[in-house]
This record gives sequence, C-alpha cells and structure tokens, in this order.
Amino acid sequence: MFHRTRFVLVESSHPGNIGAAARALKTMGCTRLILVKPRTPRAHQHPDALAMASGAGDVLARAEMAASLDEALADVQWSVALSARARRYGAPLFTPRQAAARARSLASTVEMAFVFGNERSGLSNADIERCRARVYIPASPAYNSLNLAQAVQVLTYELRLAEAARDSRLSGALAEPIRALASNEEIERMFAHFEQALLALDFFDPAQPKRLLPRLRRFFARTQLEHEEVSLMRGIAKAILQDRRIARVGIANQ
Repeated sequence: MFHRTRFVLVESSHPGNIGAAARALKTMGCTRLILVKPRTPRAHQHPDALAMASGAGDVLARAEMAASLDEALADVQWSVALSARARRYGAPLFTPRQAAARARSLASTVEMAFVFGNERSGLSNADIERCRARVYIPASPAYNSLNLAQAVQVLTYELRLAEAARDSRLSGALAEPIRALASNEEIERMFAHFEQALLALDFFDPAQPKRLLPRLRRFFARTQLEHEEVSLMRGIAKAILQDRRIARVGIANQ
C-alpha cells in the first residue's frame, strides 16, 4: 500500500520536525516525503533534520521539493488534509483509523497523499479545499495540539494496522471494483471550468461569492469523482459556455 502513498509537509517551520517526521515514516514502512516551501531552505539537509531523523536519513535524502501544494498533488487521486480545526464546510471528515481503512481499499488503484500543515498555523483553508478528505485526530479539548511528527506517527501507525488487517483477510476476500479516480489536477481544472460556467450564467456574484464554491467542493468531494465523471462535468461546463457565447452573438446581431 505504501509505495503509492506520499506524505506532504506544507511550509514546515523547523528542520528538526521534518527529520522527526521522516523517522516516523520509516518506522511504519513509508518512504515518500514531499516538502512544499519549507521555511528553511534545503531543510531536509539541515543538521537538525539529520539529527532528528535518527536512522531515517535515506528518507530525507529522497525527499522531493515542490513549489506549491498543487504541484505536490498533481497526479494524486485521493488526498487527505490533516487539521485540528473544525470547519463548517469542507471535504468529508475521517478519524485516522477511518482514513486508513479507506486508503487500504484504494491502495491498489490510486495515488494517495496525506497533507500536513505548518507547525504554528496548520493548513490554510485554500489548501484544505484542494484535498478530497480531511482527518481530525481526536485529542483533549483542553489541549489538542500535536507536534508535526506526532501527527505523522499517528496516521502512519493506523495505515500500518490497516495494511496488516488487509494481509490477514486476503484469503477469500472479494476485491473492490477498480475505479479510475480523477487526479487532483483534473479536479482543480474542473472546478475552474465550472466556475467560469456559473459566472456565464450569472449564478453567483464573484465579488460576493459567499460559500457557494466551498459548498460545491464539499459536494464533489463526497462523490470521490472518477475520471469519466470529471470529463462529464467539464462537458456540461463547456456546453454552458458555448450556449452563452451564442446567445451573446445573437443579441449583438439584433
């Protein structure tokens, strides 16, 4: 399961936390680490990162750098944002165990990513909206702030348990039908296309969009969009835009 799973750290503040996260990954059999704009240049090579990795230097050495979250998720079909803050709108919410079970069911067919935010402020709303699901780690209401590496460890531990459970149940198990899930990049293009169509219809005011677009993101996130479904939605958007262009030409010729 783990060879198609990546762990994305967004704008991490402290190289030592990156090293500790690498160690957490390796102890659970995970190896792919992507760093999005860490606050310290070449943070994965910093002495503090190497010291805290404590034997996981190979994970740091293979760490990939990305200029944006979109770049890190470009070919991902199922992405999960880790956040301690409750939000009224957003993608479906899972516990780590529920997310691990879902990841287990998708592991053979899709690229997956678990996304962690900055140590101080976590993930931005915009970053969370780019993910297909959210994970909240239940903790004490009085103090629910986990260290970055601790959060990585909790999640990878649940993934490890899910993988062990899968291996023990392979005999006689029915395989889940293979679905060609759309990638994050495809879905973001769909949203941009659909927003253009809604603007052409005067369905919403871009100066006062309220919560329309986040609600649409939540709606589509619950469906786990397939490649063909994204193509269908973009076809609808294209037809709307063509119709509006024809209508405008007709009015201009009157």
